[in-house]
Amino acid sequence: MDLDLTDKVVWVAGSTRGIGRSIAETFLQEGARVMINGRTKKDLDQAFGELSMLWGAERLLAVQGDLTREADIRRCIEAVKQRAGGLDILIANVGSGQGAVGWELGREEWTRLLELNLIASSLLATCAIPLIRDRGGGSITFIASLAGVEALPAPIPYASAKAGLLALSKMLSRLLASEHIRVNTVAPGNIIFPGSVWRRKLDQEPGRVSSYISTEVPMQRMGTPEEVANAVVFLASPRASFITGSCLLVDGGQARGW
Repeated sequence: MDLDLTDKVVWVAGSTRGIGRSIAETFLQEGARVMINGRTKKDLDQAFGELSMLWGAERLLAVQGDLTREADIRRCIEAVKQRAGGLDILIANVGSGQGAVGWELGREEWTRLLELNLIASSLLATCAIPLIRDRGGGSITFIASLAGVEALPAPIPYASAKAGLLALSKMLSRLLASEHIRVNTVAPGNIIFPGSVWRRKLDQEPGRVSSYISTEVPMQRMGTPEEVANAVVFLASPRASFITGSCLLVDGGQARGW
């Protein structure tokens, strides 16, 4: 299916590896113009070089920045505005599930994970909306987590932040519909790739992880970044033109609710 993404301008946040990297590459496969970004110059340069070899540098823009900092977000916005003239699609892929588990957590840990997994995405959307509106509309897709939908053995502040992201997406979808901006969320389940939390867990406790996956996931396997990327790119594309305010689970059937 042609997703009608040729020459669309897309910003994929957090796109030097894993899910974000796969999302950026899938957009490039569909003919979009893509801005990638990461915190470190080394990782960003490597991702830019590898993607350029496959898809050409003319459709790629790389901007270094820490997206928990509003100044860095605005610098990225200015870069895509100057280079591409605007923005059609934002993929807010920001966050980390690495944190302390249990309920005895201090304010510092709560603040850290809320800022990383909720507030940063909110700031991203706030800064990007004017550019998308000026293009006549487009879409915003937040990357959440199954932990925001289902009670899982994840850090409580992380799960709370991802649940908040679902609420943010729903509220924005209603506020922005008249501006022709669709807002959705994709919630991945257990996704494995080099350097991921699940890769580390599998290396450390293979028996326990394998038992958990075979018991909790009906498809009895982990997902790949490419499987998440395919869902994200479709949902962000004009082919999903009547879908807004939705959360798409990519979890192998793990969620028990509707």
